[in-house]
Amino acid sequence: MLTRRYAIKTAAAVAAASGLGGVASAQVADKVIKIGINLSFTGADATSATRIANGAIMAIDEANAKHEVKGYKFEAVKYDDGTATAGQYDPAQAATNARKMVSDKDTIAAVGPQMSGAGKAMAPILSAGNLAIITPSSTNPDITDPKFAQQYRPAGKAIYFRTVTTDAFQGPNMANYFAETLKVKSVYVLDDSGAYGVGLADAFQGQAEKKGIKILGRDRLDPKAADYAAILTKIKSLNPDSLFYGGVGQAGTKLAKQAYEIIPKVIKAGGDGVYSPEMLTAVGFPAVEGWYATIASPHLTEDDKLTKWVADYKKKFGVPPEDYSITSYDAALVIIAAAKKIAASGKPVNRDAVRDAIQSDKVSTLQGEVSFDANGDLQSKVVSVFQIHKNDAKPLDDIDGQYKYVGVAPQA
Repeated sequence: MLTRRYAIKTAAAVAAASGLGGVASAQVADKVIKIGINLSFTGADATSATRIANGAIMAIDEANAKHEVKGYKFEAVKYDDGTATAGQYDPAQAATNARKMVSDKDTIAAVGPQMSGAGKAMAPILSAGNLAIITPSSTNPDITDPKFAQQYRPAGKAIYFRTVTTDAFQGPNMANYFAETLKVKSVYVLDDSGAYGVGLADAFQGQAEKKGIKILGRDRLDPKAADYAAILTKIKSLNPDSLFYGGVGQAGTKLAKQAYEIIPKVIKAGGDGVYSPEMLTAVGFPAVEGWYATIASPHLTEDDKLTKWVADYKKKFGVPPEDYSITSYDAALVIIAAAKKIAASGKPVNRDAVRDAIQSDKVSTLQGEVSFDANGDLQSKVVSVFQIHKNDAKPLDDIDGQYKYVGVAPQA
């Protein structure tokens, strides 16, 4: 009799441990679905990459803590498209990462990439796998331009979405700011030869010419070169009012240091590629003082409505967020909302259904309602302008402390 009772108790314990009933059963039943996070964690933009990734991770952690999607648990999987060899993002590595995401049937969508050059390498592969990705920071317009659909979305449907606007607005709007606010009469244009940098510089230059700004010249920098003195000396001889740089940190930080030595009084500006902690720490003051930068989204990290969110971010990660931490958080929110909608309908949460829901949904986020046009572009076209001014009361790498927000650029 004792043996029989013991056996019954043991069987009940095994059943409970196996999750065959009650709360344990619900927990075991939760299916893990993955959200890829592809950013440039190695190289010149690594600090920004981490802060951007933190935004998506924060949204995913919150969704899991609240059991936001019944029957499912999200897992963030990080992919690094930066390499030591490239010193920044590497398109070949980005393509490899895209193939890994597509081959993992549990990956339903992704956040990223950080850079447009990576996006151009990833988009055709993601299209073939019908895997949606939402970029919080890459702005080259070609990837979502229907003229290039055969190249970047050969399978037909939009798979590359954005929670920022594109350089079709970031470049021209900054040219408007040069003409209308800074009253610039002449400019020399540089780019770093990358997809983002070339596209941004092209867009800026085209609108600057329309606004009557004289283009004194255009040069392309080698991001791996150490010395830009020859180009800067040539620029100095032309006596421009301003310099505009399209590119990211690898060339940008060296350019800023050397430009301070050779053309210290010239107005200097760039896009979101020079809006980063790396620009502050790698260049330092006084060389970086006075540089203008834009971001392709509203400026929200100093918005009173987001005070608690910013404080929660700092508490969780130990560093302050940047605006693209917010657009990354919002990108993850859109994916989570899509999964929630699909699960509530009783259908399986898979990448095909998630892509379709992302395309059609309107989602309430930190930056307001996010929705996309037929090509995956964000409906909002806000471009924010900043100028670097040293604030001794704030850490050197504190973007909000060292980049002073000066307003929204006039829309072209």
